[in-house]
Amino acid sequence: MPTILEVENLSKKYGDFEAVKGINFSVEEGEVFGLLGPNGAGKTQTISMLTGVIPPTSGTARISGHDLHSDMDEVKKVNGLVPQDLALYPTLSARVNLNFFGRIYGLRGKELKDRVEDVLRIVALTDRADETVDKYSGGMKRRVNIAAGLVHQPQLLFLDEPTVGVDPQSRNHIFESVQRLNRERGMSVVYTSHYMEEVELLCSRVAIIDEGKIIAMDTVKNLIGILGGGIIYVGLEKVDDALLEQLAQLPAVSEAALVPPPVMPPPSEGEEPIAEADPVVTNPVVKIVAENSQQAVVNVISFLNDQDRPLTSLEILEPNLESVFLHLTGKKLRE
Repeated sequence: MPTILEVENLSKKYGDFEAVKGINFSVEEGEVFGLLGPNGAGKTQTISMLTGVIPPTSGTARISGHDLHSDMDEVKKVNGLVPQDLALYPTLSARVNLNFFGRIYGLRGKELKDRVEDVLRIVALTDRADETVDKYSGGMKRRVNIAAGLVHQPQLLFLDEPTVGVDPQSRNHIFESVQRLNRERGMSVVYTSHYMEEVELLCSRVAIIDEGKIIAMDTVKNLIGILGGGIIYVGLEKVDDALLEQLAQLPAVSEAALVPPPVMPPPSEGEEPIAEADPVVTNPVVKIVAENSQQAVVNVISFLNDQDRPLTSLEILEPNLESVFLHLTGKKLRE
């Protein structure tokens, strides 16, 4: 399949802080591509660079053959952006808002009218199009926001956390709209989220981004396949290297490793350090990557009972993008 987006070593720095660290990825024509990561991972910064909102510090991208640096006017014509923050005039109706954004893109007359009616149908707001936006629910405002990004019929649509704070009904409308645009019109979509279930539902391929770096990228099926049968977290009173080696050799277990204890950040200027007399005592936890979680749990518990090592905690994570992210980074998506 031909590519509509090619990103090469794209980075963004603010002083000494590097928000995006030389990322590379591509999106095929007609693909829904997911950028999955926690808040602050660099998703919005990446989208902002690719849509001309902010300039990159280094690297480049080509969108439908147009270079990000030398041909930004053409890039903006083929791009559609739906930002996290609502970009609407609340005292105007949805229809007037969309007419305004259409005119920015040079649409006039019958073409503008037809485009506005079309995007209102896509986001299921035709019946309430003449009400002022300030009377809408949060989810309905999000849907108008999406319509504004569609009115010029972009080839590539960037959706940046489009379901944050929306009600379930509007969330379903957004999902259905994205799927219909992709299925019926062949629109390419880059979808950012920290909700793994959204990405699993909508995206054919996913890049997992954390701390400004892409740490994994593949189809949803292949990413989930990294974990095999899932992850088991076992809390114990005491752990040594010999025990870890024995656990790793059990049937249905592929690896076992000690989870590093949390690191306490240094106190901020003016704050009192935590007294050494009041340490937080936690039991060690072993992370076990299973080939078959059910069989591995049985084998692990049986072995520990035979060794007279009581469990202090037990958690089983079935394979999904959330557990893949936890496995790769050691933290949860919503942290």
